[in-house]
Amino acid sequence: MEEVLKSLPMHGYVLLAFLCFLEAVGLPLPAALAILTAGALSAYGQLNPFLAFGAAFAGIMVGDVILFLIGRVSGWALLGLLCRLSANPESCILRSAEYFYRRGKQTLLFAKFVPGINTMSPPLAGSMKMRVTQFLQFDAIGAALYVGAYGVGGFIFSDLLRAITRGLKSAGSAAEIVLGFGIAGYIVYRIWLFHKYRVYKLAPRIPVEEVARRLTSTDEKPVLVVDVRSHGYYDADSQRIKGSVRIEPNNLAEEVKNLPKDRDIYVYCT
Repeated sequence: MEEVLKSLPMHGYVLLAFLCFLEAVGLPLPAALAILTAGALSAYGQLNPFLAFGAAFAGIMVGDVILFLIGRVSGWALLGLLCRLSANPESCILRSAEYFYRRGKQTLLFAKFVPGINTMSPPLAGSMKMRVTQFLQFDAIGAALYVGAYGVGGFIFSDLLRAITRGLKSAGSAAEIVLGFGIAGYIVYRIWLFHKYRVYKLAPRIPVEEVARRLTSTDEKPVLVVDVRSHGYYDADSQRIKGSVRIEPNNLAEEVKNLPKDRDIYVYCT
């Protein structure tokens, strides 16, 4: 990544736009660092700040629009793919969806600053059938805030950045240290995720035949079957188990208030 950033003065705006595009579509590339570097180069006159802003903004928007359109067509299939590396893909999707349920379209204004949510937001907005014009409006503001914050930061603190990266050898050592901390942090993060979501692997399961028997039995107390498929995996035309009720998992606190307390309840998802 160090060599790529050093290429910014030579390849300039195209490289900056490409890096921002790759991060927008989900690749683990630090576009923020590239924008920060571009801001510092603008302070020294090596890049035009307005063209640099435009290149980074365009790269992000192109990536976001592609994910939005794919999400609009594929539903949550793309979200599942993006969450594949998560300790629990369903929780990954629910966590992202929760932002939209709580904050709506305003999520797009700050999503770029939240790791994990930044890539998930465009396809999530697409899967929720947000209007294209509305998505473009809010996503453009969010992208402008993101590029502007890091670009201005690099411009203002250009001298500090130059001092930090002065000398190829020292810069190389710093990169190795940062990389080492990054790998260690990622390992710790994965361990934390594993412990946080290990409860899902212990969830009791029951065979389909047992549920069918309980539903038709007249000797045992009635049971209730609940469909808890996440938004995107469920729509109005989806088939449900006969007699089941539908609740929205992102609104669980309110939904459970209407469930009976005197019946065994079986839930099923995707």
